[in-house]
Amino acid sequence: MPGIFLLDVAGPCDVFAAADKILDGKGGYDILLASPVNTKKIPTKSSVELHCAVTVTAVTQPIDTLIIAGFSMPMLEKGARFFQWLKDIYPKVNRICSVCVGAYALAEAGILDGKQATSHWEYTQQFQQRYPKVKVDTDPFFTRDTNVYTSGGVSSGIDLALALVEEDHGRELALQVARKLILQLKRPGYQAQFSRLLEIHRLENSIGGKLYTWMVRHLEEELSVEHLARHSNMSVRNFTRVFLKETGVTPAKFVEKVRVEVARRYLEDSDLSIDQIAEKCGLGGLISMRRTFIRHMNVSPSDYRRTFRTSLQEIEA
Repeated sequence: MPGIFLLDVAGPCDVFAAADKILDGKGGYDILLASPVNTKKIPTKSSVELHCAVTVTAVTQPIDTLIIAGFSMPMLEKGARFFQWLKDIYPKVNRICSVCVGAYALAEAGILDGKQATSHWEYTQQFQQRYPKVKVDTDPFFTRDTNVYTSGGVSSGIDLALALVEEDHGRELALQVARKLILQLKRPGYQAQFSRLLEIHRLENSIGGKLYTWMVRHLEEELSVEHLARHSNMSVRNFTRVFLKETGVTPAKFVEKVRVEVARRYLEDSDLSIDQIAEKCGLGGLISMRRTFIRHMNVSPSDYRRTFRTSLQEIEA
């Protein structure tokens, strides 16, 4: 797709190329880059231009695995021919996949109707609103429903490609590829580790957005709905109604998300113990914080810190 991240294409391609090299011609992969538009020259976000061998309409050989690498949003208005091609080719392929927002192409072609699918976490609401027939879950790095595979944001295409290699040639070969490319065969956790629980810039004019800065300074307090309503000079009933209408979540759930979001920052940037972070963020003790954190992030606070913490000592090391 025009204007995608280079990694959307390069990541999976390198996984299949590495597998092919290890297999040494014994049932490996033949990679063919195809353009969904009239030109074979495809620009990427990094200004590296990809030169495709063919346009999709010129593909004549049988396709085993078709992967849509990313998506160009203008295609929603002018990609009717391509989406029709996808509909026609789908019954003829062994499996069909998408990387990142490439799921839009599969959804536009109706291939994801009634199926479980994932995409980049930033597009969760937008994707679900546009395609209500799709069972959207943007937590996993990739999903499979029958012979349809979808993956999350950008680098998740690598996770998907490794899974496809494992499916085709077994775990040992997939492990060899992962070792060669210095990758984890299966990354721990979910996309939730990388997402933001609250899009504050989108809520800045809501009652929740206006309370956000004050909440962050008072996380050690109870922050009950009565407390929040009183601070907003509103009755509890009216405050709750307005809050839910403007933010889409209850005040209690919003406060919990704020607590976890701030806890993430402490885990990433501070040397505070998890007990201290739990206290500062109003998340109770260690056990209570762990339970709440896993519910929102699908990973424990300690595992999250090991993955995302950047300290001066680590940089110097």
